[in-house]
Amino acid sequence: MGDRLAGKVAIVTGAGSGIGRASAIRFAAEGAQVGCADRDQQGLDTTLEEIFGAGGRAIACEVDVTDEKLVEQMVAETTSAFGAVTVLYSNAGIAGSGNAQSTTFAEWEKVIAVNLTSVWLCSRACLPGMIKAGGGSIINQASVGGLIGIAGIASYAAAKAGVIGLTKQMAVEYGPSKIRVNAICPGTVPTPLVEKTYREKGGFAATSALGADATYEEILESSAQRYPIGRLGMAEEIASFALYLASDESAWTTGVIVPIDGGMTAA
Repeated sequence: MGDRLAGKVAIVTGAGSGIGRASAIRFAAEGAQVGCADRDQQGLDTTLEEIFGAGGRAIACEVDVTDEKLVEQMVAETTSAFGAVTVLYSNAGIAGSGNAQSTTFAEWEKVIAVNLTSVWLCSRACLPGMIKAGGGSIINQASVGGLIGIAGIASYAAAKAGVIGLTKQMAVEYGPSKIRVNAICPGTVPTPLVEKTYREKGGFAATSALGADATYEEILESSAQRYPIGRLGMAEEIASFALYLASDESAWTTGVIVPIDGGMTAA
């Protein structure tokens, strides 16, 4: 157990798998008390088992982060268990494939709700407690898809670009309250969500050269070739940077949009 987040209370959304799980486990290992939020209770159970097994403290919050009342309940439950939330990692998200013509209105609304509106809802619910506590750190999950043009992800790109704009606005708005707001923009990380998307829909990479019949393994190999570092990312690598933003080591870092992408956006 480390102490980089000693005394901090954190909420991590999407903590039932992938980057969220890796981050919740890492935060707890560094001394934070963690509210682990997800719609997947089974996934949350696995995350908590790992945290408890390492001697950490956490609670599970089964929640739909697009539901205003449930989000408020998530924050209330975490606050009741551990005290005011001083770290929020809004990581929960879903994929969104289709271009501006093929995306249906229902698909558009769902992707925007989960990937953008939920970020605002979670921040809004946590901000009063953070202000009263004298400050905090909000980490928003954006994407390289919000920074550069990628074919076949219109709704997803719009949502993630919105997260980037919201992050900058909130950093300015709440800086005087000692609340830092930053965004992480991961490249491709083969999480369960990514695997599910690639297997079911052919994946984002298949929208160009590979075609819809490409296998999951072929898509991953093709995706890796887009990264100068020569491979895809790992959930633990994103969690490590989230840990830095959550800790006091980044006390003068706010309003920053950071690609963690193996050099893809640089290329």
